[in-house]
Amino acid sequence: MGNYVLTNGIFYTENETIRHGYLVIQDGEITEIGHGNYEGNLDTVDVKGANVLPGFIDIHIHGGYGEDAMDANYDGLKHLAESLMSEGTTSFLATTMTQSNDNIESALSNIVKYSKDQDDYNAAEIAGVHLEGPFISEHKVGAQNPKYVQRPHVEQIERLQQVAEGNIKVMTFAPEVEGAKEALARFKDEIIFSIGHTVATFDEAMEAVAHGAKHITHLYNAATRFVHRDPGVVGAAWVNEGLHTELISDGIHTHPSAVKIAYKQKGNEHFYLITDAMRAKGMSDGEYDLGGQKVIVKGSEARLASGALAGSILKMNEGLRNLIEFTGDSLDHLWRVTSLNQAIALNIAHKKGSIKIGKDADIVVLDNDMEVLTTIKKGTIHNYK
Repeated sequence: MGNYVLTNGIFYTENETIRHGYLVIQDGEITEIGHGNYEGNLDTVDVKGANVLPGFIDIHIHGGYGEDAMDANYDGLKHLAESLMSEGTTSFLATTMTQSNDNIESALSNIVKYSKDQDDYNAAEIAGVHLEGPFISEHKVGAQNPKYVQRPHVEQIERLQQVAEGNIKVMTFAPEVEGAKEALARFKDEIIFSIGHTVATFDEAMEAVAHGAKHITHLYNAATRFVHRDPGVVGAAWVNEGLHTELISDGIHTHPSAVKIAYKQKGNEHFYLITDAMRAKGMSDGEYDLGGQKVIVKGSEARLASGALAGSILKMNEGLRNLIEFTGDSLDHLWRVTSLNQAIALNIAHKKGSIKIGKDADIVVLDNDMEVLTTIKKGTIHNYK
């Protein structure tokens, strides 16, 4: 861990971009942010003009590097968490998917077990669970298995949250299905309800927001599309300021111009870069498993045998690079869609999500091509270039 100073960097803070400055890290926390040259006595690490951002927080990721949260494998989850550091991710929500109750509960139990032991300094930190299914619409399953789709019941969600020991932070749901309104009313204050895998109308989506829904799961995918006389879930996401939107910025799930439209509509405070990655991220082309279904990975695409997209193999730093290209905006504004917005939503912004005195020294250092040079986890330096 140690006490040291990052110098000669471009630092993206909550209040300003410091084009030439330094950052003091002591005992795993940020203790000072300054302009110009550092004049103190601590050891210095020269980042040579690189971009210094808060570590990425991925709130929708199933797996990568050969692992999946649904495997319910302790060592696999450990390997995933360690590997995510290489793309600048320092916190994430382990994301489940539509499977049998037994399999979901096994995955949740494993996530809880690993979370209690996790390494605060050498691996990305699990900040909770994103429960993506089984409470979705069978008409918009995407790569989820329709065999296991369920209607939401308060007792079932209580059971899952009990197994997860309160760690379910986000739940994707279809607001139009039976039981959705009751579940939303009961859990809206402890779980972020995210509209997704749904055939809800515009009015149904707007009503769900009025009753406590807050997010959209992977905007544009597995939801009712925008039509000028029938705006659908996409239209609700665009116009309702109470909705924050996830988006997979890989240029495959969403056309670059559609990414730009979404960003213009939501701005940099209501937008979340996610990966929705599956186990093939960081691996070679070939066949992989996703929730018991065969996925074929070729190039930058992961698809079921039917041709349906099956999550992504996107890395967070790649998604940020794409956002810069697709939106035409700069890091001065875009940095927060990778970290601070997520931290605020998850109620961890007092320690995570931005470069600010008193927060954890969870940091990523990027070159101008958004390649990860260094990831710092609570002050511990991990170099990748």
